[in-house]
Amino acid sequence: MKKVKVGVVGVGYLGQHHARVLSILEHAELVGVYDIDEQRALKIANRYRTKAFPSLESLLEEVDAMVCAVPTEHHFETGLKIILNSKHLFMEKPVAKTYKEAQELVKKAEEKGIKFQVGHIERFNPATLLASKHINEPKYIESQRISVFNPRGTDVDVVLDLMIHDIDLVLKFMGKWPVDIKAAGIEVLTDKIDMANARLEFDEGEVVNLTVSRVSMVKKRKMRIFQPYAYIGIDFMRQDINIYRKEPTGEILPYFPPVHHQEPLLLELSSFIDSILLNREPECTGKEGALAVKLAEEITKSIKKRLKLHRG
Repeated sequence: MKKVKVGVVGVGYLGQHHARVLSILEHAELVGVYDIDEQRALKIANRYRTKAFPSLESLLEEVDAMVCAVPTEHHFETGLKIILNSKHLFMEKPVAKTYKEAQELVKKAEEKGIKFQVGHIERFNPATLLASKHINEPKYIESQRISVFNPRGTDVDVVLDLMIHDIDLVLKFMGKWPVDIKAAGIEVLTDKIDMANARLEFDEGEVVNLTVSRVSMVKKRKMRIFQPYAYIGIDFMRQDINIYRKEPTGEILPYFPPVHHQEPLLLELSSFIDSILLNREPECTGKEGALAVKLAEEITKSIKKRLKLHRG
């Protein structure tokens, strides 16, 4: 199998890890990196034995595909440039800052016939992959995703920064759109929403409750799913799951299937490369990434409406 020639644009906190993984993937060739910070680009290029390019345009001339890990506010313009150059695109989450921008990227990618994958990495968490085999009829989902404050990522509110992960998983597990959205949130350390809670209701009475914070003293990434005769708990950080089932006898029995721990980013980028080589649809498409942004926008709109009401 031939190798896919890949470049990385944006080698900051996330982009450096994309470069690291691509440098060791069997069917990928890390052609080079580009970053507006030339010294940063050189440092990462030297670390992973590749080349720092002087411009995005010069890098695009040498690759088959690109990983875009620039700040969210630049996703649209950078992603569009990559797509218009007919290069396969892996875009870090969220796919774009707005649903309108996301739709445009999806449309252009379809016109160019390229593979377009969005970096919703929790899909590739080994705990998620195993738990998904047991999730079939969720009735109630609750998640907690809280982090210690870090200025990185504060160019957007916490809904696009953190909750977007759980939004994507909920849409995948539920397989449908909520009929009612209620949300609340507050600014704490930035001028954007730093803590938020969203309650989503679906057409058959299902409920999803999402809580996020980026101003906590601890870090937590957990989701609990309740469905007929079963409970499924996922710990994304520990890559563990626990299941409790009600048996026909009436007994409630625990089940702790072993999870084969692996790096989610390695699985995610391997999947992207395979989608190109095997000409198959990526695991998380641009369309799916766009829907996650759309729901994030609806949640944010609900938060702002509530804040405006209380602040007069």
